Amino acid sequence: VGHCHSDIVKAAHEQNQLLNTNSRYLHDNLVNYAERLSKTLPAKLCVFYFLNSGSEANDLALRLARQYTKHEDVIVLEHAYHGHLTTLIDISPYKFRNLEGQKEWVHVAPVPDTYRGVYREDHEDSVTAYANEVKNIIEQAHKRGRKIAAFFVESLPSVGGQIIPPAGYFQKVAEHVHKAGGVFIADEIQVGFGRVGKHFWAFQLQGEDFIPDIVTMGKPIGNGHPIACVATTKEIAEAFAATGVEYFNTFGGNPVSCAIGLAVLDVIEKEQLQAHALEVGNFLMKLLKEQKIKHPIIGDVR
Repeated sequence: VGHCHSDIVKAAHEQNQLLNTNSRYLHDNLVNYAERLSKTLPAKLCVFYFLNSGSEANDLALRLARQYTKHEDVIVLEHAYHGHLTTLIDISPYKFRNLEGQKEWVHVAPVPDTYRGVYREDHEDSVTAYANEVKNIIEQAHKRGRKIAAFFVESLPSVGGQIIPPAGYFQKVAEHVHKAGGVFIADEIQVGFGRVGKHFWAFQLQGEDFIPDIVTMGKPIGNGHPIACVATTKEIAEAFAATGVEYFNTFGGNPVSCAIGLAVLDVIEKEQLQAHALEVGNFLMKLLKEQKIKHPIIGDVR
């Protein structure tokens, strides 16, 4: 919402003067913030875990998926990047291709890129074709006695080139993944919070009928302050709690972080930043598309 935004600085300063403690102590800010976030998401996503970074959020999402499904394997997209923890390097082709390589429990699907990908705009049904690539991966994994815990994807692959997956792709993939007993994890760390303009969350570009099982968020959530979140369903949260090993994060969801998180949501609303993103985005796209007509070297505008 802007460097050193006065509302954010004020919220942090005021809460710092009152109380900042670890999350063993209950505080209204955490509940108020969870309630505010829940209003932006489908009702099914009603349990929130607070953390310090997007990497922590994605790592927890992976734990949730594995505990709920009792499976291990993960499907990701080519070029994906999901964070700097060891588990996340393992599911980030962008990183592991240059390090120790692909683990046995990781499966890589092609990016649903209709401009430069395997199936392009001239394909009769690129959505189904790309979704079938995931289906084939699942079938091959099953033949080797492996089971899918999750399809882990950025709602709008960013390291892969700001790809906007064709509408309907997530629905079809989710169908195959759910059939295999896995869950669908939408990584909104770089693309959430109104950045896509048309919607608050990038996964909503796929249509109102699509709801992920787990959503992770970070980066803009605290305007530079370290706070992140995982939102999921009651069923998944209950399976996670059933282990008896409680989830605890010393400073995840502390009073100052939550005060900042609330202030960020206030600013997005007050300054109509989502509408602003749409207006400025459309304006820029229009001008760039005009350049595309003029210059053959420009192939695609995103």
